[in-house]
Amino acid sequence: MITISLRPVGRSWGTISFASTLYLCPILDLLLADVPTKLQAELRLGLQEALVNAAKHGNNLDPGKLVVVRFSLIDNQYWWIISDQGSGFTPSPDSDSDPTDYLPPDEAESGRGMSLLHLIFDQVEWNRKGTELRLCKQIETRRLLSLRR
Repeated sequence: MITISLRPVGRSWGTISFASTLYLCPILDLLLADVPTKLQAELRLGLQEALVNAAKHGNNLDPGKLVVVRFSLIDNQYWWIISDQGSGFTPSPDSDSDPTDYLPPDEAESGRGMSLLHLIFDQVEWNRKGTELRLCKQIETRRLLSLRR
C-alpha cells in the first residue's frame, strides 16, 4: 500500500510512504511528476538507488516496515528526504570528497550506489543514525535579461 499526502505547494512538503518493496515504478513516477523532463532520467536513477537501499538494506525488504519519502521544491532546489525503519549504518563523515571515493573494488557485486548518489545529486546527507537520507538537486534558473542600457 502507498500512502500519499498532498503535493507540496510553496514551501510545504509532500509525503509518500510505502511498505518495503522493490516495485518502485509508481513511487518514482509520483516523486518525479513535477520535475522538468530533462532531469527526470538522471533523477529517476538516483532516487531508485536511494529507495532500493532504504527498502533492501535498511528494512531488509520487511513488508511490515515502511519507507517514508518527504519531498519539496524550495528556492529552485528539489529535496527528497528518505527514511527507513532499519538499524542504520555509519555514513562517511566526509561530504566534500570525490564521488569516486565511494566506489567499491572492481570485483564487488554491489556498493556503487553511494558514488552514484554523489554524482547525481548536489547534496547527499545522512543523519547520524544512518536511517535518513537527504538529497538535493539544484535546478537551473534562467537570468532575466535586463532591458535597461
